Amino acid sequence: MTQRDARYQGAIVQDHRLLLIQHFFYANGNSYWLVPGGGREPGESEEQAVRREMREETGLEVRVERLLLEVPAEPESRFYRRYKTYLCTPVGGEARPGYEPEAEAAQAYAISDARWFDLRDPSSWGPEVTSDPITYPVVLRIRAALGYGDE
Repeated sequence: MTQRDARYQGAIVQDHRLLLIQHFFYANGNSYWLVPGGGREPGESEEQAVRREMREETGLEVRVERLLLEVPAEPESRFYRRYKTYLCTPVGGEARPGYEPEAEAAQAYAISDARWFDLRDPSSWGPEVTSDPITYPVVLRIRAALGYGDE
């Protein structure tokens, strides 16, 4: 997979809760939680990409409210140079584990769960989020950008 310029993520927030999805890797049985998102297809605007990714990965139709965060990727990132996170509001559908349409990725992992995490109470997130060195800082930045506390 070639490195893309940006990963377009959706911070889907409803009733003080943030929706995360879980990737399950077939090869080793490992899983981790992350903010749904992915790359932009040719001819898509950033907002169109976010709406499509949210529909594919979570089953939700969303309204893209605004760009919430833009941060550079970790130096060791093989996939993206930066992350653009958009605040999204659900307007239809029901949150559920979606699918990965790219064949290469779909052979490696599945989206196994979709769960709401309370932005007001990080202690309720559990070690699967709080011990993740990539997702936890992202969720803390989203939380801070939305005024729920310090980063």
